[in-house]
Amino acid sequence: MHNPPTLLSDDDLYLFNEGTHGCLYDKLGAHPLTVDGKAGTYFAVWAPNAERVSVVGDFNDWRVGAHAMTLRGESGIWETFVPGVAPGAHYKYHVESRHHGYQVDKADPFAFTSEVPPRTASIVCSLDYEWHDADWLAARHAANALDAPIAIYEVHLGSWMRVPEEGHRPLTYREVGPLLAEYVHEQGFTHVELMPVMEHPFYGSWGYQTTGYFAPTSRYGTPRDFMSLIDCLHQHGIGVILDWVPSHFPSDEHGLGYFDGTHLYEHADPRQGFHPDWKSFIFNYGRNEVRSFLTSSALFWLKTYHIDGLRVDAVASMLYLDYSRQGGDWIPNEFGGRENLKAIAFLRRLNQDVYKEEPDVQTIAEESTAWPMVSRPTYVGGLGFGMKWDMGWMHDTLLYMSQDPIHRKYHHNLLTFRSLYAFWENFVLSLSHDEVVHGKGSLLGKMPGDDWQKLANLRLLLGLMYAQPGKKLLFMGGEFGQWREWSHETSLDWHLTREAPHAGVQRWVRDLNRVYRAEPALHDLDFSPAGFEWIDCNDSEQSVLSFLRRGKSAADAVLAVCNFTPVPRWGYRLGVPRGGFWAEILNGDALVYGGSGLGNLGGVDADEVPVHGRPYSLRLNLPPLAIVLLRMEQ
Repeated sequence: MHNPPTLLSDDDLYLFNEGTHGCLYDKLGAHPLTVDGKAGTYFAVWAPNAERVSVVGDFNDWRVGAHAMTLRGESGIWETFVPGVAPGAHYKYHVESRHHGYQVDKADPFAFTSEVPPRTASIVCSLDYEWHDADWLAARHAANALDAPIAIYEVHLGSWMRVPEEGHRPLTYREVGPLLAEYVHEQGFTHVELMPVMEHPFYGSWGYQTTGYFAPTSRYGTPRDFMSLIDCLHQHGIGVILDWVPSHFPSDEHGLGYFDGTHLYEHADPRQGFHPDWKSFIFNYGRNEVRSFLTSSALFWLKTYHIDGLRVDAVASMLYLDYSRQGGDWIPNEFGGRENLKAIAFLRRLNQDVYKEEPDVQTIAEESTAWPMVSRPTYVGGLGFGMKWDMGWMHDTLLYMSQDPIHRKYHHNLLTFRSLYAFWENFVLSLSHDEVVHGKGSLLGKMPGDDWQKLANLRLLLGLMYAQPGKKLLFMGGEFGQWREWSHETSLDWHLTREAPHAGVQRWVRDLNRVYRAEPALHDLDFSPAGFEWIDCNDSEQSVLSFLRRGKSAADAVLAVCNFTPVPRWGYRLGVPRGGFWAEILNGDALVYGGSGLGNLGGVDADEVPVHGRPYSLRLNLPPLAIVLLRMEQ
């Protein structure tokens, strides 16, 4: 066939080579077509330094050369149409390089699905699916807005829940959908964040070593099965955020590395192209076609799978040329600095493209340094993310909570330091999977004291997170106080939820989510200094912290008071801005949560006694190791 059918126009080639193509998944890879009445599959792959490329698969007995591909002009793209190849066919690209006689069978970088690992062949696949989430999509701009209550439940699909009757196998996408949706809805979370579902050869990488940037892992089912999971969550009013990893990729032979006998996707110089921590390759963000590849991947999940947000992993490793490197092991930029200018330009353009194409979604940066304006618009010099994880808050707060209460007064600044920078970024307060692995123990296991005190401290930690400015993220198992450190090989310890103390923590999280969503003061102004006022940040001697949260309306105000010791504080006086009745809307020491039942009998009337520079004050009973929330009544 002299002029094989093609999906690639000259404009496609221009945009691809320019680095601005965002829909390559419609053009490259394997696409079932009918040509001249013959059904088959069109294949296209980028391998500019190849001498020859052919499609091998179960349809030609994996014979090299049986279906040779044609090079399209100077684009570096090879293409062909193979009649008779239908969805379900297994295939790879046999690449013969112009360099060093290198030959290799590569999985398709644009494959929509693959064999179940450890097998590595790509599979021809149709992505037809009948969605039922139109109502969600029409309204999600409000659910994803910066002034909305956003409480994220982080999930690793392979270990959330398993089937003990069948050798403790993980649930499939179809099985987990209704169970996860009902549970998350019942617990009151607004969003689910899935640790990377993109295909990955090593299960123990939790998905962070991605090989299939357009393929949900086949460990749990097909692409349509994954769509049904998202559809189910959406129908329950729950947004879906995906972990996405554009920072590095593994060196497995069938993957992107050394794709055509050259360093095509990765930098050739290991000082730029190899990650010392993760033993993986780093994308060459200066190569136009690589930027097109990554941008297309991001937009693919948002458009094809109706995803509501992307949490971009390891952004710090992209921003700094010397990240995790010693002197002499990195190459400065053209100005002699350590900033990765190509990666910065890529991230800015990526966020611009995402918000242009899908304005109702959010991008969230996992960025662990003090890089300025990560979540500020590109037109003021920012990176353009919608939000950023507050790693500093997480480290400081967990360090403080791990202290014996008798010593906490010496570490009070760990709680108050955040107020100096809390509104520099649009922060997400995250208690993620990273805090409960690698010997760090569970959240509950970090807490000091006997079992009762550990559970009380955990409730206090969670209450503090929900009361502070910022969106919320909690990793699975933390919501019921799992004792054991998370393991990706086993299910969560769901049996604990049948025990009263853990059921109490679970109910506490449910009520925190309910109140967080119901009270505008707790989410309206998460990213504005106008939404937060200290009442008293200086009572280190008694380890008590008190602050006011405000909403957009002057009538919306919630007072949060935390007692970080096991000693009750009777008649503790706090200044408030208005008189009248202050209703106690949450008390972490209530009996239903496993507490001792000490509280304020539903609320307190303000006295006209000036304290803390305010004209009125409350006399409160502060329960041990607990947070109390009070709402200013009309």
